[in-house]
Amino acid sequence: MASSRSAPAIYTADLFDPGGAQRIDDFVRRTDGATPFHLSGWSRAVERGCGQRSHYLVAQDARGTIAGALPLSEVHSPLFGRALVSSGFAVGGGAIAKTPSIATALTDRAIQLADRLSCPTIELRGGIMPGRHWHHDSTTYLGFARDLAGDDEAELLAIPRKQRAEVRRALGFDLEVIAGSSDRAEHYAVYAESVRNLGSPVFPRALFEAVLDEFADEADILTIRCKGRAVASVLSLYWRGTVMPYWGGGTRDARTWRANDLMYYALMCHARSRKGCTRFDFGRSKTGTGPAAFKHNWGFEGMPLPYAKLSLGGGEPRDINPMNPRYRMQVAAWQRLPLWLANRAGPLISRGLG
Repeated sequence: MASSRSAPAIYTADLFDPGGAQRIDDFVRRTDGATPFHLSGWSRAVERGCGQRSHYLVAQDARGTIAGALPLSEVHSPLFGRALVSSGFAVGGGAIAKTPSIATALTDRAIQLADRLSCPTIELRGGIMPGRHWHHDSTTYLGFARDLAGDDEAELLAIPRKQRAEVRRALGFDLEVIAGSSDRAEHYAVYAESVRNLGSPVFPRALFEAVLDEFADEADILTIRCKGRAVASVLSLYWRGTVMPYWGGGTRDARTWRANDLMYYALMCHARSRKGCTRFDFGRSKTGTGPAAFKHNWGFEGMPLPYAKLSLGGGEPRDINPMNPRYRMQVAAWQRLPLWLANRAGPLISRGLG
């Protein structure tokens, strides 16, 4: 009889097989360290929305029970090269498993897969960290999360004084909060303008559509309108009692009305009262940047996010960090693009970022 300690069988899952996908999701939902980016729906959304093929590795024990998972996206770009990324277009991912040895078996299989697919770089964004021969990085990104307060007033008082004053100022304006908005086009228009202003190419709208379709009631949109026009909007994910504002931003007018401040406070209240959430995950930001300082002003302490990369050729792994000085001119040029041009060209570039 085979031992439960024998090497796991590893296979590439068919994510479009409902039964197989459900087995994966059941494992993900009960496994420590898992994220919504480990769900089969995230990988399907990336494949549908960005055209980047998914390779979802699953480890199975001798009894046929899933014991580990490693979602991978095969990302290819004429500008940034090829890579296997876990998880593609996500801030989390990596191997999750019942034991470290199973996680090692999954990452070893990922190396074989990358070699076969001619992907010179593998990127793991979290999960059980691989061995020393990988390049480990726990200094570039910080994660920001804290518990939610018990009611709206307590939530407001939990915000440090200076930032709380900005929220109170926003509450004094004639702004409309639309929680659970069904207007996807409105959200995408606001987000696209926001990232253009930051100098980044916008992701394809099809990715946002696919994520909302796949996650159903575990994702929604909250929008702030001023005089009937959207000035700030955020698409959030809901996972294990935590709300994760994932794709959010504001127009140039948002600053005048403090719309972003109202948006995040309103999301905290919405997530607690209507979604039953007890925790707010403000997402990741690069160390030493304005977004990291903004989240700190809200009372969030940054915690290092451990990532790992491997270059199969022994050289430097790909670097898509927009803070890299070599991208400074491109970022500045993108900020000056007409919005219509940025929205047309952006998805052609960003779908290769992963």
